[in-house]
Amino acid sequence: MAHPAILQPDPAVMSRRDEILKQLKKRVPDTVFITDEEGRRTFETDALTAYRCMPLAVALPGSTEAVSAIMAYCWENDIKVVARGAGTSLSGGALPSEDSIVVCISRMNRMLKIDEDNRVAQVESGITNLAISQAVAPRGFFYAPDPSSQLACTLAGNIAMNSGGAHCLKYGVTVNNILGLKLVLVNGEVIELGGDYLDQPGYDLMGLMVGSEGQLAIVTEATVRIIKMPEIARPMLLGFPSSEAAGACVAAIIGAGIVPVAIEFMDKPAIHVCENFANAGYPLDVEAILIVEVEGSEEEVALLLERIAEIAEDHELQHKRISQSAEESAAIWKGRKSAFGAIGQLSDYFCMDGVIPLSRLPEALLRVAELCRAYGFDVANIFHAGDGNLHPLILYNANEEDELARAEACGAEILKVCVELGGCLTGEHGVGIEKRDLMPFQYTEADLVQMMRVKSVFDPDWQLNPAKVFPLSARELL
Repeated sequence: MAHPAILQPDPAVMSRRDEILKQLKKRVPDTVFITDEEGRRTFETDALTAYRCMPLAVALPGSTEAVSAIMAYCWENDIKVVARGAGTSLSGGALPSEDSIVVCISRMNRMLKIDEDNRVAQVESGITNLAISQAVAPRGFFYAPDPSSQLACTLAGNIAMNSGGAHCLKYGVTVNNILGLKLVLVNGEVIELGGDYLDQPGYDLMGLMVGSEGQLAIVTEATVRIIKMPEIARPMLLGFPSSEAAGACVAAIIGAGIVPVAIEFMDKPAIHVCENFANAGYPLDVEAILIVEVEGSEEEVALLLERIAEIAEDHELQHKRISQSAEESAAIWKGRKSAFGAIGQLSDYFCMDGVIPLSRLPEALLRVAELCRAYGFDVANIFHAGDGNLHPLILYNANEEDELARAEACGAEILKVCVELGGCLTGEHGVGIEKRDLMPFQYTEADLVQMMRVKSVFDPDWQLNPAKVFPLSARELL
C-alpha cells in the first residue's frame, strides 16, 4: 500500500522518464537497468513489506565508476536516488519514491583482498555479511557482526544501518568493525575514508557515515576487521518461568562483570515456533529462554558457564543445557537465526527495534506485554538481550484494514517506552520511514537541526534516500 511518508513524485522528472533512461544507458552502458513494470515491482519495497512504491527505474552497477557516473547524471538532472543492497531493511530504509532511481549494489560483491598480518579484508559493499566470514574462515578468521539476515543482507546495508547481531555484545556493531570506506557522493565524486589501520587522523567522518542510512553517500567498498577464531565457542540454553526472571538474569550476568559473546532472549511464543522450525532442542515447558555463548580455552569456557549457571539459579532457573558438539551448537543458533522467518510462516508481524538499559529490562518486558494486550495483539519477543536491543514482534493480520494502523500505533508506544526508560528508538534496524515521525520524541529541535545541517552539507538538495529519518516538516527548521 502507499504510505504518507512517500513523497509525491516530481512531475518534471516523471515527464522526462524515457529521456532520463536513454541518457543513463548511454552514460553507463555496462550497467544493468531494470525499467519494465514487472522488474521494477521487485524493488518496490523492502522487508518492511506493508509499504510499497514502484521506482522510476533500477540500476545495477558493477563498479564504483559506474555508480559515480549514475550519481553525477542524477545530480545534474535533479533526480532522487535510493541506495539498496539486498532489501532486508526492517524500517522501510530502502523504500523508493516514484521519481527515484534505485541504485542496487548487489552485483558488486567481490572479496578484493585478505590481509592476515593486519587482520583486515577489503571487499565490495554488495558482498553478503556471511560471505565475508566464509571467505576468511579457511585462514582461521571471521567477521564479527552477524545480523539474523546475514545470509542475505549486504555489507552496504549493514553500514547504512550500523547493524549488530548476536555477537555484538563482545565484538561491537558494524561501526566497531569498519576501518575504511570508499564512497560516491551525491555529485558523483569518489572519496576514501580510513584505511587498513585502527586510528585515522582528523575528523571521524567514517563514524559519521556508518549509520547514516543512505542519506550522505553510497558506499561501494569497505575495509573490515577480521578476527581470529576462538579456540572454543560454546552456547548454553537457560529456561525460566517468566520473561521478567530471564530479563533479571541478563542484568545480573552483565552486572557480575561477565561479558559473554552473546546473550539472546526468546519468549514462549517464539520458542515454540522456532523449535518447530529448527528442531533445536529448545525446552517447551518454560516461559523464556536465554542462549548464552562464551568462548576461550576449555578451562575458561567451563569456568564461565559454571558462573553463569550459578547466577541463573538465583533467578528461578528451570532448565539448563550446555551444548556438547558443534552440531548441537549449530542447531541452537539455527533456531535463533531463523526466528523471524519461522514466525512469518504463521502470522504477519511488525518488528520493533528499541534499546533500553539492561537494568530496566524486566520493566520493559512487562510494559511491552501490557501495551500489546491493550491494543489487542499477541507479541513474540526475540532480541539481543546482552546489549538491551529489543525486537518485539507484534503479530497482526495484514488482511484486516485497520490492523496495520493499530500495529503501528502499538509499536510507536513501545518505542516511546524505550526512550522513557533511558534508551533510544533504534538499535540496528535504523530510523527509515518507520520511526521517522518519532524522532522529535527523542531529540530536541536543536538536535534535529544539527543533524539536518550535516545532511545538507553532503546532500544540499536532499536527493539521497528521500523522506527517511527526519520528519517531513522538520526541514522547515533549516
